[in-house]
Amino acid sequence: MEHRIKDISLSDKGKKKIDWAESHMPVLLSLKKKYEESKPLKGLVVGGCLHVTKETAVLTKTLAAAGATVAWSGCNPLSTNDDIAASLVKDEGLSVFASRGVSNKEYYDDIYSVLKFNPDITIDDGADLTIEFHKTLDKYGKNIIGGTEETTTGVQRLKALETNSKLGYPIVAVNDAETKHDFDNVYGTGQSALDGIIRATNVLLSGKTVVVAGYGHVGRGIASRARGHGASVVITEIDPINALKARMDGFIVKPMEAAASMGDIFITSTGCKDVITGIHVEKMKDGVLLANAGHFNVEISIDDIKGIAQDSKMINENVEQFLLKNNTKVNLIGEGRLVNLVAAEGHPSEVMDMSFANQFLSVLHILKNKGNLENKIYKIDRDQDLFIASLKLESMGIDIDKLSESQNKYLNDYGEGT
Repeated sequence: MEHRIKDISLSDKGKKKIDWAESHMPVLLSLKKKYEESKPLKGLVVGGCLHVTKETAVLTKTLAAAGATVAWSGCNPLSTNDDIAASLVKDEGLSVFASRGVSNKEYYDDIYSVLKFNPDITIDDGADLTIEFHKTLDKYGKNIIGGTEETTTGVQRLKALETNSKLGYPIVAVNDAETKHDFDNVYGTGQSALDGIIRATNVLLSGKTVVVAGYGHVGRGIASRARGHGASVVITEIDPINALKARMDGFIVKPMEAAASMGDIFITSTGCKDVITGIHVEKMKDGVLLANAGHFNVEISIDDIKGIAQDSKMINENVEQFLLKNNTKVNLIGEGRLVNLVAAEGHPSEVMDMSFANQFLSVLHILKNKGNLENKIYKIDRDQDLFIASLKLESMGIDIDKLSESQNKYLNDYGEGT
């Protein structure tokens, strides 16, 4: 069993966290119990590139229980929990290549360590593994059947591959499942992004003005939670429909150049680069906090900030303070990387339960349809979404109504009018 982790002695601490997550992920646990005897993934290699958290650990254990050989790397240089990685290696015997604080070279070396296993199926978050795999399909892709993608940014990148007729194998867009983006992105990021900011700074949100860049699922969740903490919220957008939604939801909508002088806390959630640049930073109040909730560290232009700074210092492990040439200070959290994973623990287990159930069932779907899928991006089947939602409701002890025979007939016919 190959691996590259920071410290195997951290495994006991990691195991306790994984046990906690498992007890809060009943949907995924039920799938694990269902398939651990039949082992439908026996003989297959699943290569993964996801944040190495306690929730991800439950997914890897479920894949292994279903018979898969699992090789895993982190999908962000600062999101790996070293104790979780240690437990997966020591207690589960999995091949994990990840540690917190890796260099760019080490990060991609870990990805290539996974690719050397010649995966049959890939599971990705942000598409770094998938993109690198495409560069080496002739070398490592002899067994590839298909893959999945966890997040909005990754799906966008893979759609660009598809549009240019360069997608080398079928991908299931797990992010586009309703039981993923309407819950994980909205409630998971909404809570965990603010959790990261609070842990890093202990700032009081009540009475502050929070500027949220982007009003997609992630931005909507963050804005809602910030308002719940008593903050005034300003939304910036490039999409007229999203901007209109934000205004109708009661938020102020401004372009970033106008919002720059208004905010106390700025949180980017767009998936695009240069959302906050030096032009904006120079207009900001003294002491503002800058955080990013998008997948990559490109939304806040750190190079621009360094170019207008005269000095910088670390306030704590996760906050770097820049003294600008105009003598104001700005505080950057987590190097502009995912604030909820750098400074906190990522999404709560309860919401990742549905996301990772989608991942597991999508892997089974790819296997079941081996050879019948084209090299394109597929949406999650509606039946899978409904199945996962039903399991989640059941685990919460919630019953819902069912259509009667006459109601079904009414909805599927056209004869009845006024």
